[in-house]
Amino acid sequence: MADKTVIAAGHLCLDIIPGFSEGEDRPLSELFAPGRLINIEKASLASGGAVSNTGIALAKLGIDAVLMGKVGADPFGKLLEGLVSSKGARPGIIVSEKDSTSYTIVLNAPGYDRILLHNTGANDTYCADDPDYGAVRDAALFHFGYPPLMKRMYENGGAELTDMFRKVKGCGVATSLDMSLPDPKNASGKADWLAVLEKTLPYVDIFAPSAEEIIYMADKEEYRKLSAGNETGDFTDSLRIDALPAIGEKLIGMGAAVVAVKCGKKGLYLKTAAGERLSQMGKAWPDKRPPADMANIEIFCESYRVEPVCSAAGSGDNCIAGLLAAFLNGMKAEDCAKVGCVVGAQNLRAYDAVSGVRDWDETMRQLGSGMERNRLNGETRLWEFDETVKLWRRQGRNEV
Repeated sequence: MADKTVIAAGHLCLDIIPGFSEGEDRPLSELFAPGRLINIEKASLASGGAVSNTGIALAKLGIDAVLMGKVGADPFGKLLEGLVSSKGARPGIIVSEKDSTSYTIVLNAPGYDRILLHNTGANDTYCADDPDYGAVRDAALFHFGYPPLMKRMYENGGAELTDMFRKVKGCGVATSLDMSLPDPKNASGKADWLAVLEKTLPYVDIFAPSAEEIIYMADKEEYRKLSAGNETGDFTDSLRIDALPAIGEKLIGMGAAVVAVKCGKKGLYLKTAAGERLSQMGKAWPDKRPPADMANIEIFCESYRVEPVCSAAGSGDNCIAGLLAAFLNGMKAEDCAKVGCVVGAQNLRAYDAVSGVRDWDETMRQLGSGMERNRLNGETRLWEFDETVKLWRRQGRNEV
């Protein structure tokens, strides 16, 4: 196992998760009708946000993880600190006397994607001066998540986000960045995210947004078209994987070394830059691996089938944790994508965001067990299936 430390920083919150009866299969409009009393099951409390979800998943996978977030000096903050400390990751949490602790009410109604009622709290004041750069210098990789839910990170053209990644990259460590979907009705949704990424991605080694997030940021008209084009409410039902290479090419061109686009139940798209860019990834780069071994690869890994699905909460963050853990352990790009999908699938059987994640040995057993995939069923003209590694590759690209 890798003995390298990862800093998981950014958005941190308390998740309050009411329990719903498995037999409750009414339409949402009826279930949440105004004036209706809804009888629910026991609630669970969990730490949430990218700091907790990715950081704790990394710890469960055997990676030394330090969690850097911000909470308020209030009961929610004390509860959140305790929850984080009990999960095996090392806390490095700032307690602010001026701010309240962020929280989310997670509604997992059976048969529907989750509904999140979120208060950003102390996350809104997180800035480029908040990370402990001494600890960052001792780490191999710095992961940051959910800047669209952190006001200081997107206001003023994302200056704080860019400044923070510039400082972190100056510490000689690898960097990774995860996003969240901006709310079209508030300032985050109106920010020029493409301009923010153009300034920030030169300092980001691994960029791992969801397809929904990056399409919203890069092309709002296309986002509206895809959102209106399905009846399920699941954005990925309208997504064609043939659209992903253009997105990957754009993001690599903006400066990222590795682009990993999470596509929900369809799977994970992975594209890597040329060897020269990969050689700049710093201490996280596996020992004795030539950058050319991972250069110019473009693959798509289908997701693993899970039935029944309890909740998708945290599955994207878990996928990133699997991807990063595999990378730190020196695995090939193809296997990094597979491990990401395996870990993302693990937590679909849990209602919270991390309890379904298994340790590294169990994850490796699952990877080799021949788990069933959610097949694409030929919905592509640009990709061909590589039977050797059981992944899709761009036609005419990255042959081995």
